[in-house]
Amino acid sequence: MAKRMLLMLFVAALAISGLAYFKLKQVQAAVKGGAFTPPPEAVTTVIARQETWPATLNVVGTAAAVHGVTIAADLPGTVDQINFESGKWVNQGDVLVTLDTRQERAQLASMEAQQELAKVNYDRMQRLVAEGVISRMDYDKAMADRKASEANAAEIRALIQRKTIRAPFSGVLGIRQANLGQYLAAGNPIVSLQSLNPIYVNFSVPQQLTTRMQIGHTVRITNDDLPGLAFTGRVNALDSVVDPATRNIQIEATLDNPQGKLRPGMFVQVEVNVGNSQSVIPLPASAISYAPFGDSVYVVSEMQSPAGQTYRGVRQQFVKLQGARGDQVGVVSGINAGDEIVTSGGFKLRNGAAVAVNNKIQPANNPNPKPEDN
Repeated sequence: MAKRMLLMLFVAALAISGLAYFKLKQVQAAVKGGAFTPPPEAVTTVIARQETWPATLNVVGTAAAVHGVTIAADLPGTVDQINFESGKWVNQGDVLVTLDTRQERAQLASMEAQQELAKVNYDRMQRLVAEGVISRMDYDKAMADRKASEANAAEIRALIQRKTIRAPFSGVLGIRQANLGQYLAAGNPIVSLQSLNPIYVNFSVPQQLTTRMQIGHTVRITNDDLPGLAFTGRVNALDSVVDPATRNIQIEATLDNPQGKLRPGMFVQVEVNVGNSQSVIPLPASAISYAPFGDSVYVVSEMQSPAGQTYRGVRQQFVKLQGARGDQVGVVSGINAGDEIVTSGGFKLRNGAAVAVNNKIQPANNPNPKPEDN
């Protein structure tokens, strides 16, 4: 058994040695004849073209109502009437909810009776004091009783008014959170009310751009859920402090929203002009090789091998980037218009590497992409 295994090992070693010797001779012959070259790497490319980009900053903002509140019960009580429907428009002063005021109205009737009695007594005392029949002290007490009864009646009337809940401003109501006959404690929410036109958009910009943000500055607002719609607004306020965590400053813009398409809390895209237009060469983001020592691209050109043969190869070129739009990154220096730039497959390249260009399938290169999952 051992002899058979040794024989098998010997035969296997002999076969491997033979294959290695044959391959070595193959390589030596190829090197000697100058025919050995590494196979070209498959890449996609694009021809660099000069474009003019406006100096804009694209950030994410949040829509917020100019006036927005959650209407709540001011005083405790039982819901007696509900005079609105969820999601409807209401005008300022419209009665939304009335709480039960039977007890307060009974108290008001009692107070009004006391007020009438106090008025009669005061009128009588006024005549008597003029005739010198009563003292001035009795007259003063009658006058104080009359004023106290009037104040008590006014207090009850104010309580009744506070149990009639009205819209503080015109706007769109949210979902009703109270039901008929429900007991509400003071502060219990009833419904939200939002003023949608005009509407605020809040966004942040880096602190170094603060000086470029001026009151009245124009901004462009879009939303992926509202294709084809763009809103124009104006900056109306800058925060007084810079966020120490992010070093950004909060900006508030106001824009018209006549159809109520934008709702408070919605995310929006904000485009802000931050300077003059600049000339750039837009490239797909996949063309850029990012590194701590500098960003670079690979430029395709005709090269010569050590043996004098011509082939298509690449050279690594460092570039300066500025700005991005959709799938594209702006290159401001390092390459020229007309250069052929590798857009995919660059991770496997090196200086002088041979390439085979196949542009049947190109990477994303759209300045305004519209992902299907948005």
